[in-house]
Amino acid sequence: MAGTVADKSDSAFRTISEAAADIGIPAHVLRFWETRFAQLQPMKRAGGRRYYRPADMALLRQIKGLLHDQGMTIRGAQMALASKTASAPMSAPVPAAPLTTDRQALIAIRDRLAAALAA
Repeated sequence: MAGTVADKSDSAFRTISEAAADIGIPAHVLRFWETRFAQLQPMKRAGGRRYYRPADMALLRQIKGLLHDQGMTIRGAQMALASKTASAPMSAPVPAAPLTTDRQALIAIRDRLAAALAA
């Protein structure tokens, strides 16, 4: 069969069957993970056909590592990914805008929610 997953560039998009083969997980499990991990949102084309971007593939590898290699539960993996996302530095800092009262209130709510989720 020509055009195997191994022949594809790391930057190429992958179908769900290619992603499943690459990760070593059945396609139905990848669909299930999409319902449990909000960060996992492959691009969908007409007819609902999924295409996994390189960032999606990296996330799939992380999820598999947390669930299968480290033995975490779905909830534990969700929390681990959420904390990594929250603590990950931004690639380019955005200049701070003057804080308005509404924005300050939203930031305070966000911080309280993050503290509650971390507890």
